[in-house]
Amino acid sequence: TSDPAPTPPPAPPEEPKEEEIEEQQPRLCCKVMPPRWIRALLHYRFPASIDPFTNLVYVLWLFFVTLAWNWNMWLIPVRWAFPYQTPSNIYLWLVTDYLCDLIYILDILVFQPRLQFVRSGDIVVRLRLQFLVPLELFYFKTGINPLLRFPRLLKIMSFFEFNDRLEGILTKAYVYRVIRTTTYLLYCLHCNACLYYWGSAYEGLGSTQWVYDGQGNSYIRCYYFAVKTLITIGGLPDPTTLFEIIFQLINYFVGVFAFSIMIGQMRDVVGAATAGQTYYRACMDNTVKYMASYRIPKDVQNRVKTWYNYTWQSQGMLDEQELLVQLPDKMRLDIAVDVNYDIVSKVSLFQGCDRQMIFDMLKRLRSVVYLPGDYVCKKGEVGREMYIIKAGEVQVVGGPDGKTVFVTLRAGSVFGEISLLAVGGGNRRTANVVAHGFANLFILDKKDLNEILVHYPESQKLLRKKARLDRGIKTTIQFTIFPPRCSAPSPIVTEMRHSPRSRAKWREKLQERVGRRKKRERHELSPKALKAVFMWRKGCTFMSLCTLLQRGRPEREEPWFLKIIQLCLKSHRPSFCFFIPIDSSFS
Repeated sequence: TSDPAPTPPPAPPEEPKEEEIEEQQPRLCCKVMPPRWIRALLHYRFPASIDPFTNLVYVLWLFFVTLAWNWNMWLIPVRWAFPYQTPSNIYLWLVTDYLCDLIYILDILVFQPRLQFVRSGDIVVRLRLQFLVPLELFYFKTGINPLLRFPRLLKIMSFFEFNDRLEGILTKAYVYRVIRTTTYLLYCLHCNACLYYWGSAYEGLGSTQWVYDGQGNSYIRCYYFAVKTLITIGGLPDPTTLFEIIFQLINYFVGVFAFSIMIGQMRDVVGAATAGQTYYRACMDNTVKYMASYRIPKDVQNRVKTWYNYTWQSQGMLDEQELLVQLPDKMRLDIAVDVNYDIVSKVSLFQGCDRQMIFDMLKRLRSVVYLPGDYVCKKGEVGREMYIIKAGEVQVVGGPDGKTVFVTLRAGSVFGEISLLAVGGGNRRTANVVAHGFANLFILDKKDLNEILVHYPESQKLLRKKARLDRGIKTTIQFTIFPPRCSAPSPIVTEMRHSPRSRAKWREKLQERVGRRKKRERHELSPKALKAVFMWRKGCTFMSLCTLLQRGRPEREEPWFLKIIQLCLKSHRPSFCFFIPIDSSFS
């Protein structure tokens, strides 16, 4: 075999050229990121249409348009009358003028085509171009005359629109109204000062005693003259020439009307700002006068005054329903859903009901404020309302002294809902409920609920079913026909209280017991059965008539107890009845 051919040695690597070396070297660069607000501004896309009532961006833009309009409104008279526009600063005036014109042009090209307004119920778009008439072209013939910018003042509608939108945003709009009315008065004085300097320059500065003498700050001196003229302070020099007399007469007439109009408008603004407070004071004064005329006790009068003060401070009004009466049903429903739906949705009684039924019910809720110690409901009275705690606390009290607190209910809790659906009795209150501190409750009347349920039969069936079950639970736990037995508590109640895990078993026993009770209620119990049940509750196997009367003193007003007495009287001899201690209640 022949030996393999030797492999040639590898060629030395070629040296890279200078151009390649420059390309392989990393290029160090610094990429500057603009701020986030600039990037957001660059990526902002204008909507196809703008709602002037809800778009805050449009309100912000109106602020800049109003600034441009105020620049023209305040400074065009100054530049026309006073010698403040000179060849040395003319470029500054022109730059500011054209900047305001740029704002007007952007408003026409960007915002006005997208602006919506209502005409005969239809939303349409309208453009206003009359305020951009290019009268500045006459500058080449007449020179730079500020009066040629007069069409810029025609954009006054943007100023009024900005005022309306800003008042809708501010919580205390009356403060802005007072400032705006004061600005109106200052602008009238501003225009009068400009006219006075123009008249003085026309007559000749310092030519008479009436005109401006040319000393001091010209604007301040002329403004002082305008204040004394419009407010009719007096102490002005008498005019001498015909021009001065006519000018001063017009000043006096305009001053009287302008000042009276401003004062009247200021009075209306302040009156509108304090209208609610005035109404509150009038209602409270009339109530106090009524209580004093009928000699109501002082403690009752103090509680009434406390209710007025707390209601006004907490709500800012005495009756919330007065504000919603003028609104259409759809808007009232929207407001009621936003305010009350979260609270009503927590009520287990209304869970599973028709959503529209709950919406109709929200419009019927009314707000009531209770003072500390006020009884919301009392034991034994007929229940016709359901209560939902909006704010504050209430306590369920009872016991021998009526002051034992069983439970404290806080905001979001509901009580009295079973009374709304009770049929054929069983709708009496079983405990006293007292306001613990100031409490604001929502109340739903039984009449209003029945009017609503007429249109929702399925929800009515569901509510009736829940009401029967809940009433059965309450009847089993609290036996209301006969007093509780003196022995140990029922094993069902004990199991319910001490063994919550067996709730399903307890519910089955409860339903059986409720069924037996309903069956018993269908047939009137005989007097013998009533007596047997009464003795069983008292823990006795035999009871004479005297013992029956002594042991049954708490129940002597009940109709079923009178039937037992009649049964015992029939079963005994008449002579035996002579020794029975019967008081006037059994006569």
